[in-house]
Amino acid sequence: MQLALNSSTGINSVAQFFTVLLIFVGVLCLTYFTTKWVAGYQKGRMMAGNIQLIESFRISNNKFLAIVKVGEKCFLVGVAKDNISLIGEVNEDELVISENSGQMMNMNFKEILEKAKLKKK
Repeated sequence: MQLALNSSTGINSVAQFFTVLLIFVGVLCLTYFTTKWVAGYQKGRMMAGNIQLIESFRISNNKFLAIVKVGEKCFLVGVAKDNISLIGEVNEDELVISENSGQMMNMNFKEILEKAKLKKK
């Protein structure tokens, strides 16, 4: 009788383990697909507007220079922790835009990770 009780408890524990494992995998899948959907939605909203970030340059920890295209005009702005300042208008013809400036927006995580691995070597 004691052996049957221990065997039943062991099967119960294994069933609980696999149930928790299945729930965990389900939550991970749900999180993955939700994140992909939100990223696609945000990317669609960013691409559909009239404002485009051409390039940014970090000056210090929380200070950046950014070239922003609004409509048909380009502006140089200074971005700090608490404010954004217009520095001036930039002639778009004078800008040198490299081929890979917008390439990061179209890359998936695996491609970015591979690129980072190659830089480390």
